[in-house]
Amino acid sequence: MKQILLILTAALLLASGCTSQKKLAYLNNLPEANGEETFTMEIPDYKIQPRDILYITVKAMMPDGTINDFLISARNAGGIYITQGESGGYLYGYDVNPEGNIVLPAVGPIKVGGLTLDETRKLLQASADKVFKNSTVECKLLSFKFTVIGEVKAPGSYINYNNYLTVLEAIGRAGGVGEYGNRSKVLVVRPMDKGTKTFRLDLQDKKILSSEAYFLLPNDVVIVEPLKQKIFNMNLPAFSFILTSSLSTITTTILLINYLKK
Repeated sequence: MKQILLILTAALLLASGCTSQKKLAYLNNLPEANGEETFTMEIPDYKIQPRDILYITVKAMMPDGTINDFLISARNAGGIYITQGESGGYLYGYDVNPEGNIVLPAVGPIKVGGLTLDETRKLLQASADKVFKNSTVECKLLSFKFTVIGEVKAPGSYINYNNYLTVLEAIGRAGGVGEYGNRSKVLVVRPMDKGTKTFRLDLQDKKILSSEAYFLLPNDVVIVEPLKQKIFNMNLPAFSFILTSSLSTITTTILLINYLKK
């Protein structure tokens, strides 16, 4: 009797802790093979904020045919550009101060806070034209940092070196969803000018392809919530001990009662 109860209990525990294949899939409601479906995606235009770091060049062709960067002295050390890595970007990029301004050599302060990168490039070009002849301005965002935490294989903060980043790419950078990650409950936390905005995403639902949070913005935080099975499995040893102790107590009590009856 005791063995039967233990077997049944173990079977129930295993069944309740199992995860179906459907829960492990991404976008599992897309059309089957050879099926096509189009999703409208709106790529957000990031507005530059204080503490952002920009990569800026002002280049022009010299009379001898060489290309000269008029801002090179601000980022050059021994003839070598130092722009790789987070520390290099901080030291040799142009940071946006709390008032939303950057300061360019020979040009002066320029207010870029609240502008998109394209708007910033055009503004910088107009300012550079007043000082340099036939110059071309290039502007990129160096401080595109994002964070992925929760039930992923490699949680942490990462830097994106592309203009755009999707939530699926971000989770991929973090090693993918872990064994106990809930793909249907992902939270995106987005800092805004006047507060924080949050989005709930379901990685198993094709609707995320049209979500406002599908494309991440700098400083976004992606949180993958755990499955209920994780809590269950964490407490499984305690449950097993309590159950085994209870069954042992019951069995001992029954044996004792039968013995006393005799």
